[in-house]
Amino acid sequence: MTNSTALGIDIGGSHITAALVDLNTRSVIDGTWNRTRINSQGEVADIINGWAAVISEVCSHTTADILHIGIGMPGPFDYEQGISLMKGQHKYDALYNLNVKELLAERLGISPQQIRFINDAGCFLQGEVFSGAGRNYHQVIGLTLGTGLGSAVYRDGTASDGDRWRTPFKDGIAEDYLSTRWFVKRYQEISGEAVADVKALITRIGVDDRILQLFSEFAVNLGTFLSTFIKEEQPEIVIIGGNIANAADLFLPLLKKELEKQQISIPVVTATLGEAAALIGAASLWHAFQEA
Repeated sequence: MTNSTALGIDIGGSHITAALVDLNTRSVIDGTWNRTRINSQGEVADIINGWAAVISEVCSHTTADILHIGIGMPGPFDYEQGISLMKGQHKYDALYNLNVKELLAERLGISPQQIRFINDAGCFLQGEVFSGAGRNYHQVIGLTLGTGLGSAVYRDGTASDGDRWRTPFKDGIAEDYLSTRWFVKRYQEISGEAVADVKALITRIGVDDRILQLFSEFAVNLGTFLSTFIKEEQPEIVIIGGNIANAADLFLPLLKKELEKQQISIPVVTATLGEAAALIGAASLWHAFQEA
C-alpha cells in the first residue's frame, strides 16, 4: 500500500489542491480530494502551515504512512533543490530564496527526500502522459487554453514548461490570440456586445452565426502557432486542455486542416483527466520508485 500510494499536490497562486493517487491504477483515490484557499501573500509560517494542514487532512484518509509527495509548483523555482525563486509576482514572496522542501518536511515531520517538485505548467502534461491522452507516447507537447496560454513539453520521462505564451505572434504575443480574452475582445469588436467567457459565447451560437466564424479564426491562429511548436519539438502527439478545450468540436476539425496545409499529420487530441491531471502528474514523479 505504501509504495503504490503517493500524494499529488498542485500549488496555485491562491490555492492548494491535493489528493492521494494510486500509482498502480494511475488514478485519484476517491474521497481524498482537498482544495483550500491559501494566502500566498502571507508570512512563511502562514504558508507552510496552510499547506501542511491540507496535506495532513488528505493523508488522514488512509491508514498507510504516505512516504512520497509530489508537488506541482509555479516558477521560477529550483525544482531539484526545492528552493523558491519567486519574487515580485504577488505570490509567495516570503518564500524567496528559502528551501521550501526542508521547511515543509520539517513541519510534516518527514525527510526532505520524501518530497519532489515539478513545474506546474508541466504537471498537467505529466499526468496526461502517465494516465491520460498521452499514455504510451515518449515525446509529447501540450497546451492549456484558458484565461492564459500554457504550454509544456514531455520528453525523457519528464514534462517541463514550454514557456510559449510570450512567443511573438501577429501584433502581439501568442497568449493575446490563444486565450479567453481573445474571444471576449474579438466578439466585442464584431458585435459590440460583451461576454464573460467562451462558455457564454457558446450559448449564443444558435442566435449569432458570427460566433462560429470566431472559432474558425481561432483555429487558424492556433494552427499557425502550433505548426512552429511542432516543427521545433517534433512530438508524436499534441494534447490540448484548459477550459477552451471543452469547445474542441468547434475548432479541432478546422485546426487539423490547418496543420495538414503545413504537412503536419500527427494526432491532436483533447486532454482526458481534467483537474486530476496535475495531481496525478505530481504523484507520478514517484512511479519509478514504486516499480523498483
